[in-house]
Formats: sequence, structure tokens, C-alpha cells
Amino acid sequence: MAQSLSDIKSLLAAHGLRPRKRFGQNFLVDHNKMRQILDAADLQAGDTVLEVGPGTGALTDWLLEAGARVVACEIDRDLCAILRERFGDHENFTLVEGDAMAGKHAVNPAIAKAIANAECGMRNAELPEQATPQSEIRIPQFKLIANLPYNIASPLVANLCLDHPAMSLAIVMVQREVADRFMAQGGKDYGPLSISVQLMCETELVTHLPPACFWPRPQVDSSVVKLTRRAKPQAACPERVVELAQKLFQQRRKTIRAVLGGGVDYPADIDPAARPEQLSLAQFIVLADAV
Repeated sequence: MAQSLSDIKSLLAAHGLRPRKRFGQNFLVDHNKMRQILDAADLQAGDTVLEVGPGTGALTDWLLEAGARVVACEIDRDLCAILRERFGDHENFTLVEGDAMAGKHAVNPAIAKAIANAECGMRNAELPEQATPQSEIRIPQFKLIANLPYNIASPLVANLCLDHPAMSLAIVMVQREVADRFMAQGGKDYGPLSISVQLMCETELVTHLPPACFWPRPQVDSSVVKLTRRAKPQAACPERVVELAQKLFQQRRKTIRAVLGGGVDYPADIDPAARPEQLSLAQFIVLADAV
């Protein structure tokens, strides 16, 4: 049964808790929006889903009901206690307690282990002490479906897009301005995040959410974005394209020539007097090869 606002408040009150700003806790309470998320995900029974920031498990309920194997990552230990009480006996639920990120540029390796274990039916199992390095763990395909905490949305999505090809699809709820960056193809919202995501995924807006869809109400609007992994990346070496984008956008008001210098053999369709926000993704790819 879907959690109502009163259910969420009662669960928190029973544990002496309130939403915590430092963890970006704004609980989605609009069931119509949850249904849109599920419809966009096209979930099939047996799909493996990574849910980051499950909170009290409102969306988790829907995912498990759809027959998904859910790996939930929650940083708030008090909310972890609620999740264990609610889903601890469910055969398709695994809880990873801790930060989804291991620093700014890497996903918590416990998540990769949990996804690999979930696929093998080893719910909540630990790898042996002499565990296989994360780079050698075979991670099966999974979907990211989450109401992401605002403070980790950008680095988490960028890392999963670039470094985790097993993520076949992402349906993520993020701050609206972050969603705009995911999808931007020029202008003020366009930057390294746009390029990191679009090199690897096709982007699509699912829906917008006003603050009234959440409790407590955030100060900003939110959006749900669908990211579908491409059959192959847009560039042979995506990392090189992203590195170039980061270099240019650090000085986004300067021309490309002012940042890179005059010693570059600029491709014919690239104006060295242009600013980085004026380059298309295809032009960034060509320029990265030239540089």
C-alpha cells in the first residue's frame, strides 16, 4: 500500500525523527508523480534497481510491488532502521547503509557489490574478506530509479553515466536546474555535466514537480529526467571530451582560442573565437581529437 503523507509523518514520529536538511530530505508524497516514474522506467519483474535516498521507503514499496530487486542506499542511519523494519525480511530488498559516493568522483564500491550479489540471489551477503577489487566485479545491468538528494545528484549521475556501463537506464528526480543541465545543448545551462551525460545517454524530460509534491516543501522546483544509455558512446574516448569541456568551461566567458592557445589545428567547422557554450556536442568531440 502506497505511503501517504500521514504515514510518513507517523513513521518518523514513532522513531523520534524529523526531516533533516543536511541530508536534503524532502519526501515525495504525490502518488501520481510516483506512477509517472514507474511508467517511465518500464519495470519488468526481476529487474535490478538502484534506489539512492529511499527515505522511509515510499517509492521502494512501488518498486518491490513491481517485482524488482531493489538495492537501496541510505546515508541516514535512523532512516536505515525504518527501512530494515519495513523491508528487512523481503527477499528482493538489499540495504546499503552509507554515502552513495566515495569522494567526488567515485560511487561507493559497496553498491557495486550489492548489485552483483542481488543478481546472484545473495541478498545482504558480503563478499569474502579477500574481496575481488571493484574493477573486477561483474556488475549486471541495473536501473537507477530515485528521488535523488540534491547535494549528490550531479556527481552521482555523471559518474554512473561515464564509469558504469551496466546502468542501462536512469529515472531520476532532481532539482529542476540540474535537469536543465542534463539536457542543455547550449546556453547558460550547458557545461561539463551536460556533455558527460549526453555522451553516454539519450535524455528525455518525464515531468516537472512543484514544491507541493513534497514534504517538507523544498524552495525549488524539481524535474524527473529519463536517461537511456546509448548502444555505444558518442565518442571513442569520452573521458578526453569531458576533460576538454571542464577546461573550457572553467573559463566559459573566454573564447576557445584564449583558453587553448593558437597552436591548435582547429577543425574547419569550429570558430576559435567562439565560446564553449556555442559548441555542439559533436564539435566538442571533434575538437577533443584535434587537441
